[in-house]
Amino acid sequence: MDLKLNGQTALVTASSSGIGLAIATSLAREGATVAINGRTADSAARGIEQIRQTVPQANLIPLAADCGTAAGCEAAIRQLPEVTILVNNLGIYEASDFFETSDDAWRRMFEVNILSGVRLSRHYLRQMLARRYGRIIFIASESAISPAPEMAHYSATKTMQLSISRSLAELTRGTAVTVNAVLPGSTSTDGVKEFIQQVFPGMDPAAAGERFMTENRPASIIRRLIEPCEIGDFVAFVCSPSASAINGASLRADGGLVRTIC
Repeated sequence: MDLKLNGQTALVTASSSGIGLAIATSLAREGATVAINGRTADSAARGIEQIRQTVPQANLIPLAADCGTAAGCEAAIRQLPEVTILVNNLGIYEASDFFETSDDAWRRMFEVNILSGVRLSRHYLRQMLARRYGRIIFIASESAISPAPEMAHYSATKTMQLSISRSLAELTRGTAVTVNAVLPGSTSTDGVKEFIQQVFPGMDPAAAGERFMTENRPASIIRRLIEPCEIGDFVAFVCSPSASAINGASLRADGGLVRTIC
């Protein structure tokens, strides 16, 4: 399917690995010029190298900046003043007992998961509205609507992303700019695999993944971890002109994990 992304310029934060890398790969495959963001030049270069292995013709821009800080967001904007697609993918997570989670841990989660997207959207959305075209996507999580007790601070930031994306979508009335949130379920990234190994130490990785889905995510209909490319392709569609009627939405790509209808 031709998603008609030729001529579009995209910034995917934290796109040197994981879901961000998969999203960047899908956008590049569809013809967009994509800024590959890592905290260092080396990490951005590694991301570009990985994408070129499957999309050798990809138009890629290295963008070294820690978008989890105000200075990093300013650096990203200086390097890439204009985009037509912004994917706020950067996020951190950790398992933490609520009673042991410090104020600093809450502040750090908010700084990275919320303010990174707010700062970049504040700059790029203004331009999109002036051009009357653009796409902003917040990569949230199924934890936004099915909060995890072992990650209360993480879940809270993911819920907040849904509110922010809807608020920004309200600013786009009468334009061809859209703002949406995508809610992946448990996805087979290196970070998630490492997290699962911490939950089930010493177990074979494949067996640990199956046990995690059975015991920790029993509501999943697909009964497996989601592949990063499945999220990447879905996000690429939402970024495309074909998805122009989707605005202000919270879009679940969770394998049926969340049982609520709305």
